[in-house]
Amino acid sequence: MSRIFLLILAILIPLLAHPQEPNDRSITSEQFTRNRPKPKKPGPKKPRIYRLASEPLAQPLDISNPTTLKAGVTLWKVQRVGEGPSAKEVAQRVEADHQFHEDDLLRLSIESPVTGYLYVIDRDWFSDGTSGGETNLIFPVRGEDNRLEAGKLIDIPAEHDAPFKAKPKPNQAGEMLTIIVTSKPLSLPLSKQYLPVPTAQLAGWERMWSGMTERFEMDGGAGQTRTIEEQQAASSSGIRQLTRDDPAPQTIYLLKPRSGDGLLFNLLLSYVK
Repeated sequence: MSRIFLLILAILIPLLAHPQEPNDRSITSEQFTRNRPKPKKPGPKKPRIYRLASEPLAQPLDISNPTTLKAGVTLWKVQRVGEGPSAKEVAQRVEADHQFHEDDLLRLSIESPVTGYLYVIDRDWFSDGTSGGETNLIFPVRGEDNRLEAGKLIDIPAEHDAPFKAKPKPNQAGEMLTIIVTSKPLSLPLSKQYLPVPTAQLAGWERMWSGMTERFEMDGGAGQTRTIEEQQAASSSGIRQLTRDDPAPQTIYLLKPRSGDGLLFNLLLSYVK
């Protein structure tokens, strides 16, 4: 018995002396919003805290390193209030791993702290971990402005379009969205219809721009209602940009891609029966 006790002590003492880092590494909103315009009247607002929500990497990404790229996403669950022409949309934040039921309505807003160009690819994702059906570039289509800059939001679908409606097929686990931000626009044959993306083309983009990725979620952000400032920052009329005092994205992605001229990550819009 004494030998077992001594063996347990031998294991525990090093752990107590050098405790393992818990999976609660955090970042702050200031580390994302510092490139936004300064507010005209700065207020005494505290930065929001983000917790690590993805599986921890063996080597955590250094957010202060210029080779670590960032992108912000806010996923909105939408409800229609009222009837007819007077009906209004009320959008509330949900975390990126939220599970949507059939007929749920949703939008997403995307922001980059640096200037870039946004592309979003969609494909069906099934419960066996495979994709099926078509792989389409759903944003942009011809005529849509896909230029990102700090404080500017891009809504998908756009404000003048109806929100997405969850319509899962049999055995469909969700929609896999591949989000790409490039430093220069891609030369693509855009039209008013979704553009099919060949498997080889998507694989080539993944080789260039994917890499180690961490996802952070804002503590206490889920359930917050979309603000007027966020709506205006996503408006095609370009009414205003978000300032450093305005709401930060719900989800922040840190990436260390293979190439510094773009980033690519996947977001699964999950369905549940």
